[in-house]
Amino acid sequence: MSGILYAISTPIGNLDDITQRALKTLNSVDYILCEDTRVSSKLLSKFDIKSKLIPYHKFNEKELLHNVINDLENNLNIALISDAGTPCISDPGRVLVNALFDKSIKVVPVCGPCAISTLLSAAPKNNEEFAFVGFIPRNSNEQKELFEKYSNIDTVFYESPNRILKTLQNIKNFRGANAKITMGRELTKIYEEIKYSTVNGLIEHFSERPPKGEFVILLYKAETNSEEDINIDKKIKLLSQKGFSAKDISIIISTLFNMNKNAIYKKLTENKL
Repeated sequence: MSGILYAISTPIGNLDDITQRALKTLNSVDYILCEDTRVSSKLLSKFDIKSKLIPYHKFNEKELLHNVINDLENNLNIALISDAGTPCISDPGRVLVNALFDKSIKVVPVCGPCAISTLLSAAPKNNEEFAFVGFIPRNSNEQKELFEKYSNIDTVFYESPNRILKTLQNIKNFRGANAKITMGRELTKIYEEIKYSTVNGLIEHFSERPPKGEFVILLYKAETNSEEDINIDKKIKLLSQKGFSAKDISIIISTLFNMNKNAIYKKLTENKL
């Protein structure tokens, strides 16, 4: 028998969102792994939790891995928390959880707040499908590749206030000024803001109001026009008849019409045209 690692969700803003189960578990474990002791100590202090805090973040998680596993194998129970939200969701913990499954050590989730589900519960949606990509790349070309890859599905990602305007501008460049977005920031806090708009509308909004707080963005899948699709298909067929390869056609069409290169290639290789 070994100890248990409890992956515990903590509030993303409003400390009253902590669950009774989370409080009970944090009180009972031998120690708590946290991103930043200064942040987590405020939570523990509010609820009079005396368990020891040990810093565990992306810069030391591999270094501490052996010690944590050894403690669990010696029947200690340990909690894993992030500064806010659910561990392993764009936060440290994945390295540890992967290692524990390899060793058949039990991992127990203690569910609670998460910025993704918080935004999605208050955003207009046409279906339940979405792709979560974490923090998106800073490089514009890498962002373009990501937006092309997920153009056919709603995409959720995190962004910092320092980069949000640049990222919105990139979305405008790649998807057009009328691309639809639901933006959430300061979720569950006093100045919480959830806004559904076009990317152009959000750029104007935050150009007048300096962006603050962490952002969660829902970028809706690219809208298509059926008549335009038919015309594109005709162009693809014409290029194919002229002897262009599927690879060349996908590059040409995606460049000229700002479309998903992979989707065009898939159409050609599956003989859908």
